[in-house]
Amino acid sequence: MLRISNIKLRADFDPSKEQELLIQKIKKVLRVKQDKILSFTISKKSIDAREKNNVQLVYSVDVEIENEKSYLGIKNVSSFEPFQYVIKKSKKTTRPVVVGSGPAGLFCALLLAEHGLNPIVVEQGMDVDRRKIAVEKFWKDGVLDTNCNVQFGEGGAGTFSDGKLTTGIKNTRIPKVFNELVEAGAPKEISYLAKPHIGTDILITVVRNIRKKIERLGGEVRFETKMKELVIESGGVRGVILEQQGKTESIETDSVVLAIGHSARDTFFMLKDLGVEMVPKPFAVGVRIEHLQKDIDEQQFGCFASSPLLGASEYKLNAHLANGRGAYTFCMCPGGHVVAAASEKNTVVTNGMSYSARSGENANSALLVSVSPNDYNGDVLGSIEFQRKLERKAFEVGGSNYFAPVQLVGDFLADKPSKQLGRVTPTYTPGVTPTDLRECLDEFIVESLKDGLRAMDKKLAGFVKHDAVLSAVESRSSSPVTIRRNPLTFESNIKGLYPCGEGAGYAGGITSSSVDGIKCAEALLEI
Repeated sequence: MLRISNIKLRADFDPSKEQELLIQKIKKVLRVKQDKILSFTISKKSIDAREKNNVQLVYSVDVEIENEKSYLGIKNVSSFEPFQYVIKKSKKTTRPVVVGSGPAGLFCALLLAEHGLNPIVVEQGMDVDRRKIAVEKFWKDGVLDTNCNVQFGEGGAGTFSDGKLTTGIKNTRIPKVFNELVEAGAPKEISYLAKPHIGTDILITVVRNIRKKIERLGGEVRFETKMKELVIESGGVRGVILEQQGKTESIETDSVVLAIGHSARDTFFMLKDLGVEMVPKPFAVGVRIEHLQKDIDEQQFGCFASSPLLGASEYKLNAHLANGRGAYTFCMCPGGHVVAAASEKNTVVTNGMSYSARSGENANSALLVSVSPNDYNGDVLGSIEFQRKLERKAFEVGGSNYFAPVQLVGDFLADKPSKQLGRVTPTYTPGVTPTDLRECLDEFIVESLKDGLRAMDKKLAGFVKHDAVLSAVESRSSSPVTIRRNPLTFESNIKGLYPCGEGAGYAGGITSSSVDGIKCAEALLEI
């Protein structure tokens, strides 16, 4: 197979002509007639918007052609072999228990099931269809289910997100992840887009289908079931005690995968009491910022802003501040919504979500400031109490009814409470309360956000608009702890206990969490 890179098409062509235009480019690069080209597929597609009057789509394509070695001397042409993930049956006999059904837990369980181990997946929330009903009830009526919400339930926190698949890691397991997602119902283009995403509406189907595949392969998924205790003897896992609808059950096992997610606070405290080694991990807190999507599109794409080839535009910004902290945007949701993401009573937590079409009126992103152990008591779980303090204060300032406190960017920079809103209509439900965010954020967060906004406006003109909306508080961007594990065996200091994914501190996002789930399964299988 040949890979041809750096094929460019100006972003104003008829979308129905894409394949035709690409074949013309392939013919030109290889200097062959069309009948010599047996087949081709797109392997990467990205946007080059550095010149606003000449925005281009940049492709890499994989071409099947006879006598391919004769073309390897041509510029931008290389040889490529598709990655194949080999599944082997395991000799292990004990059924492992996977705690959590987010991306890490699902992919860990899938691999274990493919290897014939019939894993038991334990999830305190509901299956994705009932979970959707519970989440939407909270958004509509402010009725929170602390066991099943944006943080907990089938698919984890990623189910109600943009479904972003971009990642900073490079790993040979990524094609395995993407292939499984596509098989489960994700659009095929996620395998080649430079910035792939799925969207909440499609993720619901994808998550359900991955679970069904696990079950077809012999795995078992138990919803509304909590791991109440880990049974540890002689420094190793011997079992788990589960609770479902008030009834407890003991399961013997020598392998437990902790894919618990970044908000499993009660589990973190239980692990600490059991002597599982954990350390504080750098994390960040802040707000959600909303702009009109059309304003971001015009700034990013210029006269190409309305091109159907480009979709809703994205941004990713960061700033190193004079006070030594970092400020950055995270989980940007084009055409998306700010959502209520609390998992504990009397707290307000914001997050971002997009549907697959990204057709909403607003763009939103987390706007975060780095936090260190010096900002709280330094205890390994002091970070959780720090988050809780902010979330409870946001609840109070918002009106003690799960409304989010909001403030216009212009008012925030001027230390002026907001009393009315402008062009940007906040998307957070059940509702918002215009106020002064200084009432619910620590002073160092406020001052750092101000400095970050001004610095980011120099990188993306118009980022500071008076009527852009800030919603508090964004406090669950990542896990505040790392559960230590052996880099070779992937076990914690407790033999047979495998910390996994974002909650354990080893991933950040759907793709890297899925990859870490596979890696933990491989370690458990001793591949």
